[in-house]
Order: sequence, then structure tokens, then C-alpha cells
Amino acid sequence: MTDRSLPLSQTAKPLEKKITRDLRERAIECLLFLAAFSSVATTIAIMVILVTESLALFKEVSIVEFLTSQEWAPLFDPPRYGILPLVTGTLVTSAVALTVAIPAGTIAAVFLSEFAAPKLREVVKPILELLAGIPTVVYGYFALLFVTPLLQMVLPDLPGFNMLSPGLVMGIMITPLISSISEDAMRAVPVELREGSYAMGATRFQTAWKVVFPTAVSGVSAAYILGISRAVGETMIVAIAAGLQPIITWNPLESAATITAYIVQVSLGDVPHGSVGYQTIFAAGLTLVLMTLVFNIVGHFLSKRYRETY
Repeated sequence: MTDRSLPLSQTAKPLEKKITRDLRERAIECLLFLAAFSSVATTIAIMVILVTESLALFKEVSIVEFLTSQEWAPLFDPPRYGILPLVTGTLVTSAVALTVAIPAGTIAAVFLSEFAAPKLREVVKPILELLAGIPTVVYGYFALLFVTPLLQMVLPDLPGFNMLSPGLVMGIMITPLISSISEDAMRAVPVELREGSYAMGATRFQTAWKVVFPTAVSGVSAAYILGISRAVGETMIVAIAAGLQPIITWNPLESAATITAYIVQVSLGDVPHGSVGYQTIFAAGLTLVLMTLVFNIVGHFLSKRYRETY
């Protein structure tokens, strides 16, 4: 046999294609890295700003007073810097919202995943998701001008600003978020589990409740945690309909201020930049972030535990 070498042009083409392919893959890899790093960098930048401004406040105000005092009046004389009234207002409105959103979202998810016909699902699910696209300021005035007067027909002593009305409206707003994520988690359950349950004589409801829901509980709990975070961080609904009076109360029929409502109140006012009053909004924001972080950590461990159980 004779050794015949290929022309140089023919051997160079595969090499050029390989180099071009490697460069494209490197470029895509760098682009994806920048996309992932940007979210991390943004979170770090936000935390740095919150911590820096909060430390400046805590040089003037004792952190013990900030966490334990029951009066919040940083813009009055003498000032009071107890964050507890804002925390209780935030927790009460969030609890009312989740009392509505978690059962309604879960029931909607089970219905869409296990009982609804495909054509009905195609109609109902976009309508539910449309609720999530309505601006929150519209929800706020809906709570103030429609839901509150409606509740006053049943509860005549209910004040115009209260935590019950915005809490209920927040629950309506959060329901599509919980139902959509929960339904996706339930539909991801293998069909073999459903067929095995039917083969054992279980009904559709028993299969949905005792087989599908426990199997998808990890994704469902993630939906609950996102709903909690959404409720805790809601701004415009509570700022419009819950009132701006920072008092410690666990009664949803009373008026109270939340952390986000206070931030809006001060940010739109005439508080000088760099003053102690201005720095309180960063301390309040840091408190809100830490509350959300605690909820997310608890949700992570709960979902991990149930994932291992089922």
C-alpha cells in the first residue's frame, strides 16, 4: 500500500471547525456564567447597602432597643426605635393572606392537576395567572374601596383602615402563584403512581390526596414559601388599606403599619439623606430580608425532610 497524505487545506478545515466550536462553547459558557453571577452580585450589593446603612443607625441607636422596644416613632421628638410594631403588623397581614392563599391555591392546584379536563384547564389556568398580572396598587384600592365597605356590612365597628381587608386581598393575589407552582409539581408525579393507586381500588380524590400530594409535597412546600415571601414583602396593598399607625396588635380588625408601608412613607417624605430617620428605612429593610431568609431556610429543611420521607 502506498502512503498518500491529504492536502493541507483538507486537514485544516476540521481543525478550524473544532476551534470555532470551542470558541462558541466558551462564549456561551461565559454568557451563562455572567447571567448567574449577576443575580448573586445584585443580592450581595443589596445586602452590603442594607448592612452598611443599618450599622450607621446602630451607632446612634442601641440594637437592643431596636429589637425589644414596643414604640416606633423615629421621626418624632423624642424618637422611638422599636421595630416590633412593624413586625407584628407584617406578620398579621401575611397570616391573613396565607389563610386564604394556601387552601385556595392548593385546592385549585389539585383540581387543575387531577380533575379538570384539558380544555377546562386551558381556560381556567390563564384566568388564574391573570390575577398575578394586576398591579398591586389596583389591589390596594380594591381592598380600600370595595372589600373594606363589604366587610363593614358584616362588622359595623371595622375601621376604614384595617389589616383584615388588605390581608384577604393579598391572599387573592398570591393564590395564582401557589396554585401554578403546586400544579406543576403535582403533574410531575409519575403516572405509574396514579395507575398503581387506581389498581388498588382508590378513588381519584384518594389518589390525589394520599398519593399525588405527598409525592409532590417538596414542590408544594416551595410554592408555600414563595407565597409567604410574597406576602411579607408586599408594599402597596398594605400601604393603601392597612393604615400607617405603628402599634403592636395581633387583631386583624385593627389598623397597623407594616415594614414595607413604613419604608414607602419615609421614602416619599422630606427626611434628609443620611439622617437617623433616613437610615431607619435600611434597618427596617434589613429586618424584612432576614425574616424572609428565615422563612426560606425553614421551608428548605421542611421540603428536604418530606422529600426524604416520600
